[in-house]
Amino acid sequence: MSKKEVQVSPVLIGLVVLFILIGPVLLRCIKTVDPGYVSVATFFGEVQKESYGPGLHFPVNPLLSFTEFDVRNKEHKERIGVPSQDQLTTEIDVSVKYHIDGAMVGRILEETGLAEQVLSVHITPAVRSIVREQGKSIARAEDFFQEQTQEQLQSGVLTQLIDSLGDKGVVVEQVLIRDIDLPKNLIQQIERKKEAEQEVERQKAELEKFRTQQEQKVAEAEAKLDAAQKEADTIRLLAEAKAYEIETLTAALANAPGYIQLQALDALQAISQDPAAKLYFMNGDAPMPLPLMNMGLEDK
Repeated sequence: MSKKEVQVSPVLIGLVVLFILIGPVLLRCIKTVDPGYVSVATFFGEVQKESYGPGLHFPVNPLLSFTEFDVRNKEHKERIGVPSQDQLTTEIDVSVKYHIDGAMVGRILEETGLAEQVLSVHITPAVRSIVREQGKSIARAEDFFQEQTQEQLQSGVLTQLIDSLGDKGVVVEQVLIRDIDLPKNLIQQIERKKEAEQEVERQKAELEKFRTQQEQKVAEAEAKLDAAQKEADTIRLLAEAKAYEIETLTAALANAPGYIQLQALDALQAISQDPAAKLYFMNGDAPMPLPLMNMGLEDK
C-alpha cells in the first residue's frame, strides 16, 4: 500500500509563521480593564496622560506597560490615642471610607506609587495626625462620650481629610467614630461618681418617701382634729338648743300655773286607774288637793 505525499502550500506556511511572529504583538494591541479598576500606561518608564477605564480598548500601543488601580470604595480603620485638654489619652477607633480618584491615577503612580503606597504614605499619617489635632479641642476625656462631641470630631476630621488628601488623588467620603476607650483611672473615677450619684438618688427617694408619709400623717391628724371640732360644735349646738328649750319651757310654765294643774289632774287620773296605786296629798286642806305637790296656793 503506497502512501500519498501531502504537499503544503508555501503561502499557508508563510501565514502560519507570520501569525506566530505577530500574534503576540496583536494581542498586546488589545487591553481589557475589569470593572472597578483604572489602568495607567507607561512607555519605557514614562507615565502616559491617558488612563484606561473598565472595558475593552483597541488598538493599544503594544509597547505600553500597564498598572491597574482599584478605584472601588474602601474602608480604612485606625485605633488612635487621642489626648484631650485634661492631658488624658483616650483610645478611639476611627473608620475612614474613601476611594481612589480614577482621573488622577496617572499622577498617583508618578508621585506616590501603587495604591498600597497611597494608603501608607498619605491616608494613614493624615488620619492619625488630624484625629489627634482635633482631640486637642476637647476639654475633658469623658466628653468623648457625648454625642455632640463625637459629631464635632467626625465633622472636623472629615473636613481636614478632604482638604489634605484631595490633591493626592484620594476622595474621602465619610469618617466614623466606632469605639471609645477612656483611660482606666478615668473609668474608675466615673464609676465612683456614678455610684455616688446613685446613692444620692436613693437617699432622695427615701427622703421623698418619708416626706410623703409625714404629709399623710399630718393630713390624717388634721382630718381627725377637724372631725373632733365638728363633733364638739354639734354637741355644743345640741346643748345650747336643749338649754334654750328648758329656758323657754320654764318661762312658759312660770306664766301659766293652770297648765301645771292640768298636768297634775292627768297624772291623778292615770294613777286612779291602777288598783295598787296609792295617793298621798301634800295639802289636804286645799280646795283642790293634788298628789305630791301643792298646786292650789299661789306665792304671796
